Amino acid sequence: MKKIIVLLFIFLAFAKGNAQILNPVKWTTQIEKKSNGNYLLTFNGLIDKGWHLYSQFTPEGGPLALEVVFKNQKDNFDLVGKTKESKTKTAYNETFEVNETFFEKKAQLTQEIHLTNPKLTKVEVSFDYQVCKEACINLEKSFTFLIPHQTEVNDAEVSLDTTKITVDTTEVANQKVIENPTQSKSISDNSEEEMGLWSIFIIAFFSGFAALLTPCVFPMIPMTVSFFTKQSKTKSAGVRNAIIYGISIIVIYVILGIVVTWIFGADALNALSTNVWFNLIFFVLLVVFAASFLGAFEIMLPISWANKVDSQADRGGIIGILFMALALAIVSFSCTGPIVGTLLVQAASKGGIAPIVGMLGFSLALALPFMLFAMFPGWLNSLPKSGGWLNTVKVVLGFLELALAFKFLSNADLVLQLHLLEREVFLAIWIAIFGTLALYLFGKISLPHDSPMTHISVGRLSFGLIVLSFTIYMIPGLWGAPLQLINAFPPPMEYSESPLGIGGYSVATNTSVSDLPEGAKLGPHQIVVFDDYDKGLAYAKTVNKPILLDFTGYACVNCRKMENNVWSDERILTILKNQVVLISLYVDDKRELPKNEQLISKSTGASIETIGDKWTDFMISKYKTNTQPLYVLTDLAGTSLNTKQPTISFVGIEEYESWLKKGISKF
Repeated sequence: MKKIIVLLFIFLAFAKGNAQILNPVKWTTQIEKKSNGNYLLTFNGLIDKGWHLYSQFTPEGGPLALEVVFKNQKDNFDLVGKTKESKTKTAYNETFEVNETFFEKKAQLTQEIHLTNPKLTKVEVSFDYQVCKEACINLEKSFTFLIPHQTEVNDAEVSLDTTKITVDTTEVANQKVIENPTQSKSISDNSEEEMGLWSIFIIAFFSGFAALLTPCVFPMIPMTVSFFTKQSKTKSAGVRNAIIYGISIIVIYVILGIVVTWIFGADALNALSTNVWFNLIFFVLLVVFAASFLGAFEIMLPISWANKVDSQADRGGIIGILFMALALAIVSFSCTGPIVGTLLVQAASKGGIAPIVGMLGFSLALALPFMLFAMFPGWLNSLPKSGGWLNTVKVVLGFLELALAFKFLSNADLVLQLHLLEREVFLAIWIAIFGTLALYLFGKISLPHDSPMTHISVGRLSFGLIVLSFTIYMIPGLWGAPLQLINAFPPPMEYSESPLGIGGYSVATNTSVSDLPEGAKLGPHQIVVFDDYDKGLAYAKTVNKPILLDFTGYACVNCRKMENNVWSDERILTILKNQVVLISLYVDDKRELPKNEQLISKSTGASIETIGDKWTDFMISKYKTNTQPLYVLTDLAGTSLNTKQPTISFVGIEEYESWLKKGISKF
């Protein structure tokens, strides 16, 4: 009887541990013959309620994008185009500062192939992907498509009789299941998406206002309003025509946003924005825009376009007013074009209808003055006179375009991991750009189209002081200051020549790079951390301290939240720096293990091929769970110190501190 009870307890404990190993996506596949030698592979995923599956096109630096691998492609078949996806959603993730793209409820991927080996009997495909709810799970799924045996038929027969075979691959051998608890704020509901669109609208509106203050647009306000008021038979007719003119401006720019979205597709824009070549092209484009604003040359559409459109404006009525608005867009392109181009690039990174919303905000700011001054002509007398200040606005925009250009270059460098534009270099460039802008505003340097200046206005002086203050604020960033005001722009702290800043020395920890133990590095908040268990254990033995195992992931949102919000607390930070040896094991580390260390897991039957696989298997086999963040406090023999609660995950400061102190007290 006692043996039965003991076995029952063991079974329950094992069942409880494995209950945490989740698989929220159920897959089925289908193969369809399209023509001789061509087949369409379809993957249908049914996603559990509340979970989200990340797309192939979710950007680098955030949750893991779905990766499709055709294992036996070589010499057997060719891919026809790229793997296509069903409808996805895009939303901003504040933790990683990227726009995530994901499926919910269901997902479908399709890939057409052309057989080059007529004797091929099966196609083997694997998915490596991530799904999220209150936790995120990294999954690797294998699929096998059986090629239907077909007799030779012509295309007409194929179109009448299409062969389909459905293969249920929900239970595939050697499946790897790795859970990674992260909670993406962006996917909880649609409110984040709406906030993203509102931010695009507001930025676009102020950009439109900035374009309004350029030499190409501002002088046209009194000219255009005077035209409507003088040419109209009554005041009400003049007001009506000016309003139609303003609405026409809005329609023209919104149509531009619609065309951009229609040509590229709502989701394709977001995918494009994370592409290396896209970022490089727009870096060059923004540098050209900046050079134009700074006075090197003028970017203009062909004069013949303006002449043809202007001739149509004489037709009168609503059509004539519409052509007048189009003429404004063409004539002012040298000033508005760079701003509109930059806005469309930024909006494209949001995906969806963001380009349309951006153009609505921009054109509204551009059109409002024409409508308002037509309604209240007396306001024209309060407008400042055109002059050199308009060129100053244009030059300031040029400096801002130049600074923004390096953000796109940084994106490309980060994706390629070339380390050519690390944090210090990026900040040095921005310090130079904004420092030069401050000198310009103070009148110390002048550019080609500037008017002679005997003094500077109070407004220009005030703005110059703001720019100078911002420049000085960035300088400590070269020595490792976090620079929270611009945190989304420069590369992250770890992507730098030295994580400790110039000189490789941290005042906060009284540590230099040369002082670090072998195999250690500086982690979050400059905590000394190991990413290899054996090296961390060896060091813990030399200093006789307990070990804090941190099972984490590069794409783990809740891991970052714990580090930012819990580890940063002074009480926790003191413990992590002084009382334990921290070993962080990344379960999504894709670096391949040496061949002699690759094996088949005794616990899961999965292939252990990467460093991430190794730590995942360690976690599952020893602690019977696959959740991250997962923290375990052990002695030097690897025994858990917290016997009642061996592991802990995503918790608050007080609970985490209590758990740490209880474990350390038993060391």
